Amino acid sequence: MKSLRIRVLFGVLLIAAGILFLLDSLDVIAVGDILWPILWGVASLVFLFIFAMDPRDNWWAAIPGFVLLGLTGTVALDRLAPEVGEMWSGSVFLGGIALAFWVIYLVNPEHWWAVIPGGVLLTLAVVAGLSEALEGVEMGGIFFFGLGITFALLAVLPTPEERLTWAFIPALVLLVMGALITAAAAELINYVWPVALILGGLYLLFRVLGSRESA
Repeated sequence: MKSLRIRVLFGVLLIAAGILFLLDSLDVIAVGDILWPILWGVASLVFLFIFAMDPRDNWWAAIPGFVLLGLTGTVALDRLAPEVGEMWSGSVFLGGIALAFWVIYLVNPEHWWAVIPGGVLLTLAVVAGLSEALEGVEMGGIFFFGLGITFALLAVLPTPEERLTWAFIPALVLLVMGALITAAAAELINYVWPVALILGGLYLLFRVLGSRESA
């Protein structure tokens, strides 16, 4: 029954789109810049409706649904507020795609893999927005911090399986890379290694003294 409804819905949409483009070819109406966002918005609502009908089986519909929603928001922002759109349109589009994967995970925790593209795309959305708002600021560190946080979340978020503790390894590596890139950009890299060596030496001394006291 659900499959029949989806086919009927797609059939109606295809007929409507065909009529619009036929009228455009006959110069009856002009399928211009305004109509495209409307079509994308309607298509987005259709896919999100399919997703809402059965989120577990139709999880795939969230991806085109939110992608088209982000695209609609980007175009609307460019039309209504061009200055804001020039700065944040990329973030809106990437954020819409990221939202699709986070919704997939929240509804279906067994699809834990969705956390990775969700986190990566959300990080790219933040970097894209900040790079426009804060010109000249090094974004490499923020990018790696975002990836590190993504894998750290993957390690702690609940899944039907056991905790994905292996994700702590790439999380740690990415966070360290983010810290090094940030330090280099802030010209603090010359102080990082000496401090790291001092902390390493203190740790070794602490271990040695602790083992002697226990003996």
